[in-house]
Amino acid sequence: MKDLVSIVVPMHNAELYIEQTIKSVLGQTYANWELILVDDCSTDETLRVVDLLLEEILPQQKERIHVIRLRENVGAANTRNAGTETAKGRYLCFLDADDLWKEDKLEKQIAFMEDNKAAFSFTSYEFGDADAVGTGKIVCVPKQIVYKQALQNTTIFTSTVMFDVSALGLEQLRMPDIKSEDSALWFKLLRT
Repeated sequence: MKDLVSIVVPMHNAELYIEQTIKSVLGQTYANWELILVDDCSTDETLRVVDLLLEEILPQQKERIHVIRLRENVGAANTRNAGTETAKGRYLCFLDADDLWKEDKLEKQIAFMEDNKAAFSFTSYEFGDADAVGTGKIVCVPKQIVYKQALQNTTIFTSTVMFDVSALGLEQLRMPDIKSEDSALWFKLLRT
């Protein structure tokens, strides 16, 4: 069986987008994944939308989706960290609750990482409008980036990253509880 991919989705008041986000994972051509949805005390109908969607999907897909309900609002970094702590996969990805993946995202990115023996990768991305329709504005990223390049231009977008946990370890992938926690993690990894 191919290596498991753990996908962590932090949720906070994401009722308008979370169904499409989950469906973009369900539609992946790479089938060996687990989806970890971490709710950071949403006050809207996010959890109701998730529960209704879980009732509709196939049992074998439902078994791979885990919902964590935090008891207090802890912010983006700690919400992602709560999901990371439960991840079982060789690979770890983050997907924001209002972002979508193309159906072959996981398949292509894992192939890239294996071909290049990469422990950390990220992809180009396209901006979408409020209805998740592509705007045509695409951010192209370099094949490789070093620490000083990353400091000058933060082209690394959270929903495009993938880590090889077997090479990095889960503890090293914890986000600091600061503003721009995701960029801080990328900089830390690129510096080592």
